[in-house]
Amino acid sequence: MSATKHAKDIPPNRSGVVWCEPALFLASLCLALGVGAATNDYFVIRVVDAETGRGIPLVELETVNHVKAWTDSAGVVAFLEPGLMGIETYFRVASPGYEWAKDGFGNRGVRWVPVAGGNATLALRRTNIAERLYRLTGQGIYRDSVLAGLPVPLKEPIINAQVMGQDTVIATPYLGRVYWFWGDTDRASYPLGNFGAAGATSALPGSGGLDVSRGIDFDYFKGPEGFARPMCPDPDRDLRWIESVMTVRDEQGRERLVARVSHQKGLKPAEAWYLMLFDDERGQFKPIERWDVHEGHDASHPFRVRSGGIDYWYLYPNWRVRADLPSLRDLSSYESFTCVAGDGRVNPDSKVERNAEGKPRYAWKAGADRLHMGRMRTLIDSGKLSQDESWMDLHDVSTGERVAATRGSVAWNAYRHRWVAILAGKAGEVWFSEADTPTGPWVHAVRVASHGDYNFYNPVHHSFLDEDGGRTIYFEGTYTAAFAKAKEMTPRYEYNQILYRLRLDDDRLRLPGPDRNEPAVSRDLGAEPGGSR
Repeated sequence: MSATKHAKDIPPNRSGVVWCEPALFLASLCLALGVGAATNDYFVIRVVDAETGRGIPLVELETVNHVKAWTDSAGVVAFLEPGLMGIETYFRVASPGYEWAKDGFGNRGVRWVPVAGGNATLALRRTNIAERLYRLTGQGIYRDSVLAGLPVPLKEPIINAQVMGQDTVIATPYLGRVYWFWGDTDRASYPLGNFGAAGATSALPGSGGLDVSRGIDFDYFKGPEGFARPMCPDPDRDLRWIESVMTVRDEQGRERLVARVSHQKGLKPAEAWYLMLFDDERGQFKPIERWDVHEGHDASHPFRVRSGGIDYWYLYPNWRVRADLPSLRDLSSYESFTCVAGDGRVNPDSKVERNAEGKPRYAWKAGADRLHMGRMRTLIDSGKLSQDESWMDLHDVSTGERVAATRGSVAWNAYRHRWVAILAGKAGEVWFSEADTPTGPWVHAVRVASHGDYNFYNPVHHSFLDEDGGRTIYFEGTYTAAFAKAKEMTPRYEYNQILYRLRLDDDRLRLPGPDRNEPAVSRDLGAEPGGSR
């Protein structure tokens, strides 16, 4: 028996929505995959992107009496609600970055008759430029698809390493695989989980891994009880947050994995910082250097740059170090791209160095303070620097309004032939920008994703997953109610990572070159993409 579709109740196609015959989609999918249709008690709903036909994760369906369900990573809801099966039922439809047309009363929803073994498909118009693909971490990634008996791409589609939630990812290729590390990690057995950084590896696409459009199979480093174990067991207290991971050659010429790690008591200033080396046999990091530094943690996604014939790791666009182990161990070797005169330290007496035209003179200085957003704000608030003299001063290309950019990542893009940035704006927003050099100036930006009242922080573009010569890129971030206006938490999705796809040939991403007075010498013209990791 199939679901009944009431054509008179479907909003008109003025929003670009495509409606598919309910039974047709599931039958076609099963035939294409060579499997039989699911036979169970569920009414299977699939919500798809009207442009691509792909299932949309994170779509909320709500009945009149506020029974809620959210689509899984295939865009599927397996609906079974006693009392509503077999009768016409209204479902309110909502999803950040996607839209269903309003009816005459301003409601956005559809009516179906949910029946056991029936199915329906709903196509939504995407308002985000980036396409939401799937959730990467946590429990129930393909929960509803499994309940409905549908095929799924992951080896562990329901729960992996007992992980319930994970904060902020840092990742890099190493020894032919991708190594992934996360911050605080929730477990199933108790509200307190792993605060020493969880880790996993995965095969690269084309080298045994799934096509990135389908999914990423994580092989977690697990403890005896099966839960994701700490990658940074020492020091054995408080929080250990990995800021960045890089690969370098050791004295014997072997490739080694190195991490910079902060030792924290919550969001307070760090107790100390460590440089740690990955022990391949133990599958954990061990400290090789301790620094009496108390700056807080700030997620970094290093990228290789060759400048002046020297290979560097740029930990941030304006902070770099030579790409060798002795330099990484020596804090005096780290260079800041700064306009602060003298030793580059930021304090109440700091002065901005300017050229003959009065523009700030930026240069690389060893041992100087990194001009993170907080320090830049100090200089601006004190009147020593104007906002448009910053190396990063983003403006919305469609409105001209200033964008308060925070954390993100920078990478060379072969398709655009420029450095590209994926950056967080205000809570839940993700912006795309590009520049001629890794230090900018970063001036124009386009919003590519938003998440309503929810947050989506620490976004990162994984350049090692780029496709078609950089024409298609992928980024992820932490979806959470924290530091946002969200009134409730989204089950299963809360405090987890979501992956997006962004096509850089989209006309909406056309950006002009800088059209204002550049912050002088805010250039790193000798910089070019670095060599192998």
